[in-house]
Amino acid sequence: MPVEVHLLNAVRAWADGQEVSLGHARQRHVLAALLIDLNRPVSMDQLVDRVWGERAPRRVTTTLHSYVSRLRPVVEGLGLTIVRRAGGYVCEADPEIVDVHRFRRLVEDARMAEAPQPAADLLLEALALWQGDALDGADTPWFNQLRETLGGELLNAELALSEVMLELGREAEVLPLLRTRAQAQPFDERIAGRLMLTLHRQGRTVEALDHYQTIRSRLDDELGLQPGAPLQRLHQQILSDDPALTLSEPEAPARTEALAVVPRQLPARPRGFIGRNEQLALLTEVLGSPDEPSRTVVVSAIGGIGGIGKTWLALRWAHEHLDAFPDGQLYVNLRGFDPGGEPVPAHTAVRGFLDALGADRAAIPAEPDAQAALYRSLTADKRLLVVLDNARDTAQAAPLLPGGPTCTVIVTSRNQLAGLTTAHGARPLPLDVLTDTEARHLLTSHLGAERTAAEPEAVATLLKYCAGLPLALSILAARANQSRDISLAELAGELRETHTRLDALDTGDLTADLRAVFASSYRALEAEAARLLRLLGLAPGPDISLRAAASLTALPVPRVRVLLRRLQAAHLVQEHIPGRYRMHNLTRLYAAERAREDSATGSDDALLRLIDSYLHTAHAAAGHLDPHRDRIPLAPARPGAAPEEPADLAAALAWFTVEHLVLLDAVDMAVRSDRDRYAWLLAHALETYFDYRGHWHDWAASQHTALDAARRLADPSWQAGAHRSLGSVYTQMGRLDSGHTHFRHALDIYGRLGDQVNQAHTHRGLGWVCDQQGNQEDALAHNEQALALYRQAGHRAGQAKALNNTGWLHIMLGHYRQALTHCAQAVDINQQIGDRHAEAGAWDSLGYAHHHLAQYNDAITCYERALALDREFGDQYGETEILGHLGDTRMAAGDTEAAQLAWRNALEIAGRIDHPAIEELRRKLDGCSSSLTRTARSPGAQGAEGCDR
Repeated sequence: MPVEVHLLNAVRAWADGQEVSLGHARQRHVLAALLIDLNRPVSMDQLVDRVWGERAPRRVTTTLHSYVSRLRPVVEGLGLTIVRRAGGYVCEADPEIVDVHRFRRLVEDARMAEAPQPAADLLLEALALWQGDALDGADTPWFNQLRETLGGELLNAELALSEVMLELGREAEVLPLLRTRAQAQPFDERIAGRLMLTLHRQGRTVEALDHYQTIRSRLDDELGLQPGAPLQRLHQQILSDDPALTLSEPEAPARTEALAVVPRQLPARPRGFIGRNEQLALLTEVLGSPDEPSRTVVVSAIGGIGGIGKTWLALRWAHEHLDAFPDGQLYVNLRGFDPGGEPVPAHTAVRGFLDALGADRAAIPAEPDAQAALYRSLTADKRLLVVLDNARDTAQAAPLLPGGPTCTVIVTSRNQLAGLTTAHGARPLPLDVLTDTEARHLLTSHLGAERTAAEPEAVATLLKYCAGLPLALSILAARANQSRDISLAELAGELRETHTRLDALDTGDLTADLRAVFASSYRALEAEAARLLRLLGLAPGPDISLRAAASLTALPVPRVRVLLRRLQAAHLVQEHIPGRYRMHNLTRLYAAERAREDSATGSDDALLRLIDSYLHTAHAAAGHLDPHRDRIPLAPARPGAAPEEPADLAAALAWFTVEHLVLLDAVDMAVRSDRDRYAWLLAHALETYFDYRGHWHDWAASQHTALDAARRLADPSWQAGAHRSLGSVYTQMGRLDSGHTHFRHALDIYGRLGDQVNQAHTHRGLGWVCDQQGNQEDALAHNEQALALYRQAGHRAGQAKALNNTGWLHIMLGHYRQALTHCAQAVDINQQIGDRHAEAGAWDSLGYAHHHLAQYNDAITCYERALALDREFGDQYGETEILGHLGDTRMAAGDTEAAQLAWRNALEIAGRIDHPAIEELRRKLDGCSSSLTRTARSPGAQGAEGCDR
């Protein structure tokens, strides 16, 4: 075939035997996302979701258009056409040139074939199209799910081939394929059955039976399951010499059971156990070998939130190491957090252990301490495993520690059991949630691969809201299996609704009710810690700082630190980084429920203190980022709030960075709480940080919230402020028409209010839009109006920005000498008022003017000054622009090595923030040639930053 497009390995294309370059990886993935739905429209939202998932960059629409534009001429040579339709983009082509569509067509033709030989030929041709992993290198949820789907289609095709080959008597040809598949997917019973049958047909019955025993053992050891009915029937057919199989009769292996002469109290091996390989290895490392002498009993304490799988981990490890404990295994559920009863007293558990060890009942003393001493005596020389499950605290577990150094103890608890660690040398093993892969495997093991594959979107929702908590996943699976009429989509719908989420995780049994599990931990807390937990359930964002928690409670920071430690000891919160605390999503939901039920919590006042604290800290931090920005006065923080005072610019940037997601949620929470003033002020305080760090989508979303809040407050000045901010962010995102519209709305309102300074600010914004649209004359007029208004109002910071913009626009119009005058004035004023960030922009413009006058040394000096100032503020967008300009001038001056260094540095930063100059910088680096030098010398060189807004 003269043209081939491959998706069944890496995304690649060939024409007449020569590979065709499809561009960089993300661009190839855009093509793949279109090719999967060949000749059907794919919407912009679908493409963004497929190619970027949740990691979509700012200006993603612009980026996507750019990728499609670059793909069009490339794919036209392959016989493909990408067109824009009402429903999105459509890639049009003959499906036969795309391997995935050809594969599917061949498999379908084989299915419809009337005889085995043509079916085999078609399937062999289809399988030959696979050269590796489908869509290799594409890593988003959509691509990963598609890869899984295609993998299932490949397996089905291979099984279909093996079936027709058996019909044709060509078993030997598919045996290597089946062996490889069985090794790669050792739990797939369809593959195992086909391999057994193929071996059987070749007269290799013993191997077939051995393979059955292998998969049976693996299923039992790894998943706690037995082979399904079809595989068991096949096994029996082989064993019973079923005429349909025409096999020789093998001998069934004999099985003997050893008599139990020692205590074997362990519950059954947990079924459906998935993952935890790292924790199992750590347990083995910590507990060591019982054959190695030890001076003390070895104790490991597995800790974690209720439902995290502590018991299953302990039992799984215990069952894997039974041979290491020839004197038996003792087990007791201490019911330390049992939702239906009280904890088991230690003396009761000791008495049970004495019975299990065969102690003469007549010789057992009556006093608990004496019984404990007898227990230690009986275990002194034994190689025993003791599992103390669900301990409430150290006091409950300590009397159950055996007396001999050859014993091993595993304790599970929702508390950290610090006393066991300090007094008895216990090795703590905190247990966290399952990984995404482990959680998916667990759910699949409960529901079956067929059922989960049939509802992939619902499965994704179940996994999202269970957030890796094994008990939650098991409860949902139990509900789904109890009533086959309920679809996974219905369960997912219940989980999506916050108010029904915990109800969805209730099977009607206290032991399988997540709310009851959390309640038992909650009841064990002292009053102050319980109140803090309730308030944390209401707090905005994914985590919270110590100082913010103090604002929430109106308690001193040292006291809150103590309470948080107690919650952490109960595994209800986690200090995931020093000074910051988070909760599992379902724990948070339970805590919020309790807060709403308990009026004594004082949640309304607590949340107002917290938002007030965030607002005052954000206001102070924004002042460090842009000291010359017009300030909005705030009322004093309410009593009990504990706002922070960032010491300097670096501290302000660090605070904004770590609180980014929390602050966005705080804006939304203010709206939900009917506190529109807080919502507007918080969004306003975030603007400069979002601008410096390139968080355009967050900036736009928060300002739309602010605009709605200002309208509800009927405050025209704040409405205009939100419009002006939206004008800035939309212009930054390349949505120039939207930017222009918002700036115009702002200018109209400020005009009615007679607000000269803000009119001037808005004229600068409009000048910026016009500049980006290529209309430098109108841009110059707007900035001249801004300059006049600033001078009337005596606003020197604004004058400096307007002078810089005016100078820049003179450069664009070819008036380089006039530009020098204006930009130099801007530098001078900024130095006088101490606005170092605006001074950086003015130096950059001044350097650009010198560049176009071929005064390269002067230009380099200006850029280096701009760069040093800009880096003080962490303005990565500005730093990228300045480095790009510096590289252009270095190249124009003939210093290729220095130019490349500047462009490489610019590209590194641009890649981090998805700057629109990425491709241009790559082109410059790819070919430092004479033509590039001419480009760098030209007045219209790309990469210019443009007007200050």
